[in-house]
Amino acid sequence: MTTLTSLLRTGARSSRARTLRTAALLAALVTAATCGCGIRTTTVPVDAGPAPTRVSCAAPSAAVPSETPGTTVVKVYLVCSALAAQVTRTLTVPDGALARPAPADRLVAAHELLGQLQRRPSAAEAEAGFATEVPGNLDISGPLRGDPKDALRLSLSLDELPSFALAQLVCTFEAAPGVGTADHTVLLGGPNPEDHIKRYGCTSALRTRPEAADTAGTVVK
Repeated sequence: MTTLTSLLRTGARSSRARTLRTAALLAALVTAATCGCGIRTTTVPVDAGPAPTRVSCAAPSAAVPSETPGTTVVKVYLVCSALAAQVTRTLTVPDGALARPAPADRLVAAHELLGQLQRRPSAAEAEAGFATEVPGNLDISGPLRGDPKDALRLSLSLDELPSFALAQLVCTFEAAPGVGTADHTVLLGGPNPEDHIKRYGCTSALRTRPEAADTAGTVVK
């Protein structure tokens, strides 16, 4: 009887040991699978927030104005879903200011366009996903002595501007007759004489990858 009892006890201990080893093995497998998936285990519920929403990046039809006497309809480039995309705005500028290449008219038009880029998007534009990166404190002036006559000087150096803002400026200025150059480029520079004037074009790469604006300009010599 004593021998039988001992055997039963030994068997029970062996069974428990096998159970513990099996449980430990399963736990190790679960841990390995979790780590392999790149998921950090946690005992605290995580709120990841709402799912991302898609935006249309299409200019609302209600925001497309009609041209009336004393106004001009222009294309303004805003940022939407990491793209430079255009919306249509109405500007009040002197007659022909956007058609004649006179320096005074070019500067007036450039000021108007800059103001549009700094303006908060309308409710309809914001709902469609549009925003602007152009700093509110940015100003613009005409060429300095020795600059090309079509050049525009910004109050911030080009490398101080967010790349999206630079893409907005280039594409908006190029799209406006009389602001860009005859070869459909834009000449921009910083506020100081030592800031080189650079030539920019609103290329497909610039519109689809605005960060390319950082290296898109070529120095005008």
